[in-house]
Amino acid sequence: MGNHNEDAAIQRKIVYKGAKIAPLIIGNEAFGTLGNVGSTSNLLVYFTTVFNMNSITATNLVNILNGSSSLAAFPGAIISDLYSGRYNAVAEGSISSFLGLLVLALTALPQMHPPQCVAGSTSICHGPSRGQFLFLTVGIILMVIGAGGIKPCNLAFGVDQFDPEAESSIRGIISFFNWYYISTAVGMLISVTVLVYVQTSLSWALGLGIPAALMFIACICFLVGTKYYVRVKPDASACTGVLQVMVVAIKKRHLKLPQKPGLDLFNYVPSKSTTSKLPYTAQFS
Repeated sequence: MGNHNEDAAIQRKIVYKGAKIAPLIIGNEAFGTLGNVGSTSNLLVYFTTVFNMNSITATNLVNILNGSSSLAAFPGAIISDLYSGRYNAVAEGSISSFLGLLVLALTALPQMHPPQCVAGSTSICHGPSRGQFLFLTVGIILMVIGAGGIKPCNLAFGVDQFDPEAESSIRGIISFFNWYYISTAVGMLISVTVLVYVQTSLSWALGLGIPAALMFIACICFLVGTKYYVRVKPDASACTGVLQVMVVAIKKRHLKLPQKPGLDLFNYVPSKSTTSKLPYTAQFS
């Protein structure tokens, strides 16, 4: 009885800021998209013209970066849900992305990449030195780590800021989704037009420095709300729960559903949980 009262007290202490704090998360996504897409969308040209890589090597390196960034979301989601929590994942991912973009911007300095090839000559065209390539690789690794923290957690962390018990939160979450994806689309549009133009027509140092600065702003946008965020604690027993569901589902696969599944099916939500109870639906039956 005492534990139940303590759990209820903890639940009452949670203050959801909802739409008041959501702009910081949207800002993190918007500026983060500008930074990451602005740097990676033109990397193939950068590697071939500045680092003097052949097209096959440059393409492979870009594909490794893009593929690893996408795959990193899977272990990133597992680590955040079981151990670190979504706040830490997004915060550390944003900082890692900024450091990676900063390293990438520094490679545009003359001493950090090979000299420009002499036009019409193949003998006076050197690729990156071992140190230059290693420095570039460090930046790519940091960018991949950052993507693994941000991609699977940023949107879910935004939803965590809305009270699952309040009806007004439904409208707030829908609005949050709309603005989140609008900011992503606008960020990508600006990245592949304005920033690419700066890189190819003005200066690579400026064209890569601007995305790093934008990613720094994304970090500030997110971290400034640290005091007000609702943080769902990671649950290391989640894997056990998934396995239990699978075992029970196999054992009871022959049972007939009750006449009113939405009312009769067991759906327990712990008192300390800040996640909402999913309503029953016959859409997939």
